[in-house]
Amino acid sequence: MDNSAQWLAWAVELQSLAQAGLAYGRDAYDKERYARIRAISAEILAHMADLPVETVTELFCNETGYQTPKLDTRAAIFHDGKILLVRENDGRWSLPGGWCDVNVSVGENTVKEVREEAGLDVIPQQIIAVQDRAKHNLPVYAYGVCKIFVQCAAIGGQFMPNIETTESRYFPLDKLPPLAEEKNTAEQVALCFEAYQSDSWTVPFD
Repeated sequence: MDNSAQWLAWAVELQSLAQAGLAYGRDAYDKERYARIRAISAEILAHMADLPVETVTELFCNETGYQTPKLDTRAAIFHDGKILLVRENDGRWSLPGGWCDVNVSVGENTVKEVREEAGLDVIPQQIIAVQDRAKHNLPVYAYGVCKIFVQCAAIGGQFMPNIETTESRYFPLDKLPPLAEEKNTAEQVALCFEAYQSDSWTVPFD
């Protein structure tokens, strides 16, 4: 782990401990101390990332209760042995997906994100993998993320340009375009192909 990654890991751990203390602590003086620890964690991250403390506080310290990872779903949709990718505004490509909203399930969120980003109606068929983002994607985020890859079957719809994506296209594994690797890497896309081609898939999780 390089120096900046170690500082980030310390800041994340401090924030998590402080958030738990604020949620479960009973003593008012202890809560003041936990609030200060949380503020220090934001100051550390702001210093390392060269960002305003206010911005980091809004993104990094905006939750209450015991801290848990965010959920990110990614849909793997196949046609003629190729996988669907959507082109984002910066020109890179990704599997359709995004954060799980609090009022929807993993399956419902997968369907919603595909409809929004690719214009397709899909049926979730199987879980491909459950991954700790920090072990597979860069850059490291200041919060935990659990990525869930879901194989889906398209049943209708068509792509329409939108605020998030400008194009959708099916690609073979050996001709992938430049990927938004903070969202999905070539290795993760390859894993989706493995699941699609398998007659008896065992879901990896880490």
